[in-house]
Amino acid sequence: MELNEVLRFADEKVFSKTGKHLDDLQEAILKEVIQGRKYATKIAQDRDCSEGYVRVAASELWKILSDVFGEEVSKVNVRAILERSKFYTNFSPTIGSENVTVNNNLNVCQERARSPTKPQNPQQTPKQLHIDLGDAPEIFTFFDRTSELSTLENWITQEHTRLIALLGISGIGKTTLSLSLIDRIKTQFDYVIYRSLRFSPTLDATLTNLVQIFSQQSETPQSIETKISQILDYLRKNRCLIVLDDVQMLLGSGQIAGQYKTGYEDYQLFFKLIAEVSHQSCLILNSWEKPREIARLSKDNHPVRCFVLGSLGVAAKEILNSQKLSDQETWETLIDIYQGNPLWLEFTATLIQELFGGRVSEFLQCEMPILDEGLQSQLSKPFGRLTPAELAVMTHLANQPEPVAVSQIFNKIPFSPSEIVNAVRSIANRFLLDTQEQEQITLFSLNPVLKQYVKTQYS
Repeated sequence: MELNEVLRFADEKVFSKTGKHLDDLQEAILKEVIQGRKYATKIAQDRDCSEGYVRVAASELWKILSDVFGEEVSKVNVRAILERSKFYTNFSPTIGSENVTVNNNLNVCQERARSPTKPQNPQQTPKQLHIDLGDAPEIFTFFDRTSELSTLENWITQEHTRLIALLGISGIGKTTLSLSLIDRIKTQFDYVIYRSLRFSPTLDATLTNLVQIFSQQSETPQSIETKISQILDYLRKNRCLIVLDDVQMLLGSGQIAGQYKTGYEDYQLFFKLIAEVSHQSCLILNSWEKPREIARLSKDNHPVRCFVLGSLGVAAKEILNSQKLSDQETWETLIDIYQGNPLWLEFTATLIQELFGGRVSEFLQCEMPILDEGLQSQLSKPFGRLTPAELAVMTHLANQPEPVAVSQIFNKIPFSPSEIVNAVRSIANRFLLDTQEQEQITLFSLNPVLKQYVKTQYS
């Protein structure tokens, strides 16, 4: 059978089963394997990627083909299985005798064609819920996020979204929301796992930890490719909810937002596989910087969603009430100035209580906004990641009385239009920009807190 015919047949079978065609990388792997060549090195060189990346993609391809053809498929037997299946597809009406002979170098098992048996439905024993929250912080107070919780719950339980990026500026409440979500829907899962990536563990370390949770064994496979395959297999067989917090710690500093640090690029492949491979679980990524692959995956009809968490709004009054602040008629003004950000308001409320006796009206008589030392320290983290071009754009915006269009920044700072456009896009992916539409023009600005921080630190 010709190579192209085998590839076309494989693609047709995969599409009929999954609704998706083989992608370029999968076709390249099949092509090399069918021709009996060592595929990993050649494809990695041709595509400028790691051999590990190719091997993981191949492992997933064998799993897809195994599901499609109903038997174990590997690089050793894939050609024989494809050609045998092609033969049965073409000549199935006449197959039924004891012996079948094919004169095209194709080995076919000499057995009767068997009619499919009806699947058995033994009574299933309910699985025990396994919850591992690891180093999750204890939540003492949860402010009203009813709408946000309902949306996330619907995505996970009704729409079966596989990958959710929960995004937003530092302090906005992503961790609290995700832990509250866990508490709300945990009984619908077999496994619920929370892990923080604040110390930048390698993918290998993260996978090892997950495999140990699922397998309840201390020994794990050595190969990262095998670990990924095992994790995906667990996600197929079990209903799992996994939250990975502080994903921004995997991303690099001093470069365009969303790019992984050296040595952490394999996470990008892992997240991509979570989105693309069929399973019944959900992975939530919490980050105050959008990973670069998330934007593309969420636009390619994959079961991937982004949720950008915003202001608490009037629910933030609970924070001020817990700090026993006075002058309730001024609280909404204070909330607006500090963008309804729970952490920013907590810092500020403590400052008001300590220096102004809890009187919000007296505090608001000062030139706004005042940035508590803790708040400034918190803001230094995302600002420490900015590229020179991003910092120049932020400084320019901080000194503008009104929102401006990107084109209005050209020639105002010593960077090319391309550098400025990419910088604005990157800042937006760090959630440090306010955007508004006016007469079909997109305008950008900084909120009062960020504007004050830039003026204080960089002007």
